[in-house]
Amino acid sequence: MAEIHAGRMTHAHEGPLVVFLIGMRVNKPWRPDLWLPTFAAMPPMLRELASDPDSGMLGFRTVVGAGGPTVIQWWDSKDELYAYASDRDAEHRSAWTAFNRRARKAPGAVGIWHETYEVARAESIYVGMPASGLGRATSLVPVGRNADRAAARLDAGSTTR
Repeated sequence: MAEIHAGRMTHAHEGPLVVFLIGMRVNKPWRPDLWLPTFAAMPPMLRELASDPDSGMLGFRTVVGAGGPTVIQWWDSKDELYAYASDRDAEHRSAWTAFNRRARKAPGAVGIWHETYEVARAESIYVGMPASGLGRATSLVPVGRNADRAAARLDAGSTTR
């Protein structure tokens, strides 16, 4: 079981921070031959990134909602994210090529989307929680005396608390 931090914790991170959201939507659930390969392509990419500390990916979290699965990723920089996406030897390129091939044969059977955010400042609080979200992707530190309120943490002027 994950360690529960009873006190008030926040994340600590120096430098650039990028949040990358990527998800898929199954539009034709009766055609798993069309959407299952897209669904199955993400875990190898996440394993590849998580096993390479120099990849730039700080961490990730997968959530499933009514619209389908979404992976939230935290990155050191957009340049590292883009480098991974365009690396011909990485899992992403072959998965992207295969997706495009399937999408041309069966347009609209499965949808994919992504959003990229460069974060100038970030605020977080975790009380009675294990390391999660941005705190898990970076590191957890106790909330300092001058950062008791969310506005104070966000006004600190960087992604460091």
